[in-house]
Amino acid sequence: MAKSEQRRATADVQRLDIHNSDIPVVCRACEARHRGVCGALSPDELKTLSRATIKHKMPADAEMIASDEPIETYSNIMAGVVKLTKLMPDGRQQIVGLQFAPDFLGRPFRASSTISAEAATDVAVCSFPKTVLEEMVKRSPELGHKLHEQSLKELDEARDWMLTLGRKTAAEKVASFLHLIATHIDPEIDPSDGAIRFELPLKRADIADFLGLTIETVSRQLTKLRKAGIIEIESNRLVTVPSLRRLESACAVDSD
Repeated sequence: MAKSEQRRATADVQRLDIHNSDIPVVCRACEARHRGVCGALSPDELKTLSRATIKHKMPADAEMIASDEPIETYSNIMAGVVKLTKLMPDGRQQIVGLQFAPDFLGRPFRASSTISAEAATDVAVCSFPKTVLEEMVKRSPELGHKLHEQSLKELDEARDWMLTLGRKTAAEKVASFLHLIATHIDPEIDPSDGAIRFELPLKRADIADFLGLTIETVSRQLTKLRKAGIIEIESNRLVTVPSLRRLESACAVDSD
């Protein structure tokens, strides 16, 4: 049995604890329950939330949150990548972040969002009414703490990305983007298992926008990483990272 299969089998055994008989079936194998905000909920609270929950899938490019429109629901991302964007007064748009499973999508206690969210890939989400979750937060300090933790995590990631955009070279920026995707795109991936394989969730133009580079520069740096053996690329979108350690080195050292 491969390492990844052994790890998943162990995780499944760990999840079948004595409390699972009281947990809704829909929640038992959910990464958002085990590693996301729902992990702070008791079996009874999970039952309450599950009664108001809808699981659904959204195709790539579908709008998930519209800027300045009233917020009525929140979601846990189950699979896929969500693109967060900010619209400027003159109509220009900037990608300001990416979210992955099992991230929480939405801004609690806000009447509307100042950013837009769009499915960068096909996305599966678990959605629930804003009113239900906010009532649960009032009764569950643990849930409030978990949401606070996620907000701080996003703040730390934003600061790290400010460093990437402000100080790193073009080569380091592209390597940092690939590292972000490799380490976040699938919560089941264990980097210690070896090579990591994924499909780029953004088009070259979006990658350029996210990194503050031109499309030509992004393509040139991807080619350099491929020629250096740090990544392998198939069909222009399918990327394999043979060694995460080598990619991490490229994030901090200009490969020119």
